[in-house]
Amino acid sequence: MKFHPRRTTRALLPALAAGLALTALPAQPAQAASTLANGGFESDGAGAATPAGWSEYGDTGASYTEAGGHGGSYRLSHYAASAYKVETYQYLSGLANGNYTVTAWVRSSGGQKAAYIALKNCGGAEQRTDLPISSSGWIRIVTPIKVTNNQCTISINSDANAGNWINVDDLTFASGTTGTSIHGADISSLAKSEAKGGVYRTSSGGTGDALSILKSYGMNYARLKVWVNPADGFNDKAHVLATAKRVKAQGMKLLVDFHYSDTWADPGAQQKPAAWTAHTYSQLKTDVYNHTYDVLNALKAQGTTADMVQVGNEINGGMLWSEGSTDHWSQLAGLINSGYDAVKAVNSATVVALHLAKGGDKAGTEWWFDNAVANGVKFDAIGLSYYGYWHGPLADFQTTLDDAASRYGKPVFVAETAYPFRLDSDDALTNQIDTTGELVPGYPATVAGQTKWMNDVASIVEAVPNGRGLGVFSWEATWTAVAGNGWDPADAASGNGWENQALFGYDDRALSSMTWFSHR
Repeated sequence: MKFHPRRTTRALLPALAAGLALTALPAQPAQAASTLANGGFESDGAGAATPAGWSEYGDTGASYTEAGGHGGSYRLSHYAASAYKVETYQYLSGLANGNYTVTAWVRSSGGQKAAYIALKNCGGAEQRTDLPISSSGWIRIVTPIKVTNNQCTISINSDANAGNWINVDDLTFASGTTGTSIHGADISSLAKSEAKGGVYRTSSGGTGDALSILKSYGMNYARLKVWVNPADGFNDKAHVLATAKRVKAQGMKLLVDFHYSDTWADPGAQQKPAAWTAHTYSQLKTDVYNHTYDVLNALKAQGTTADMVQVGNEINGGMLWSEGSTDHWSQLAGLINSGYDAVKAVNSATVVALHLAKGGDKAGTEWWFDNAVANGVKFDAIGLSYYGYWHGPLADFQTTLDDAASRYGKPVFVAETAYPFRLDSDDALTNQIDTTGELVPGYPATVAGQTKWMNDVASIVEAVPNGRGLGVFSWEATWTAVAGNGWDPADAASGNGWENQALFGYDDRALSSMTWFSHR
């Protein structure tokens, strides 16, 4: 447990909603200052009912300091044995107008109706960041605001059920701003889905264009995979070109994800395309260049130039096995650099990303990229797959992402993440995640759980220092259960084990979890 109920609860104020506008609060304390006071909750030690510099509102007995800080010895906690609503806040005045960001280290049991840090009464719209669920590791979150009236209130809020808790520590309030530029989704399944009769609906049930529906919620970047000569004829050059026109017509940016295979390339399989199997290593380098150039130049020629390109997909063990495996780093470097050079020959402004499925593995990510750098691999950005049910806790994800951005001086993004909104299947194939025991603690397999997962992952990317967190791609937003659009391009009868992690429901309607696209 991360809390210690250690005193009788003081008389509670009337149970008013946490986070009410300050017009409903008592007069602000006279000592209001232009700098944040006691952001580390160290001034009073454990047991302070109202920490120095802070005020409280609501069920004030549920807000207190205790031992076990992130940086120093103490922290702020919200907890009560019965349901509670409480706000711990600090009013700052005399601020120079401009952009500010509050940074905080947090933990949370989850289960609350709401648990968030807000900046409000700063002259514009209130900004909030929900606390990600983490019962052990601390997670850093940020919330930016534009101050236009020389004042701002920093607010820590809980609207909690009995036994829910949060820990907050080491808050800072400083000049600067944050945000993410990529609010994306992989829609590689879309063309085949539509060809096989797949339908996409708005939340109210009207049929519509999937891309238009996604755009209406804030999606601004589409990811499309490319296979060389797939058995079903989809996800090939022609289909990527056709879908790219639709993507760009929506005003979205385009990420092209080269698998350098006729089928799925991932950490467990990096099969050469059939047409390249007998080729020498030298020929393979030419194959990579020519294929990459051919697809990207055709995109450019039709006015849909790729904004970002992945040279390889989840290349933990390399690509084009065995010549390009990580057992042969110099050869892998040559293959990647062939792809890089082809991208830049088509358009020097296109960002080249390298993509690993190691979202929670700091040591493994360092091993891979240290080898890449040592072998002269060229790249502009780092993409990581991060699935919480496979890749470890959110705190490990943050550590890995921050380290990669800092160690290699490159922007980072989540190339793939997802979460189920239910566990049962919409077709005959068992879903990859289909039991409660597989779920990330605190994130239920509900639309609300899916929404919170996507937003919390995006909040962690937003908090990457020095603005190096680009954003997130949801995988795979449009892959609903449609007969004939299963996982195996060589088997029309294969099913879909992922439809419970799409962003359209089993009734084909847009799920409200699409609101994550509007994340800062």
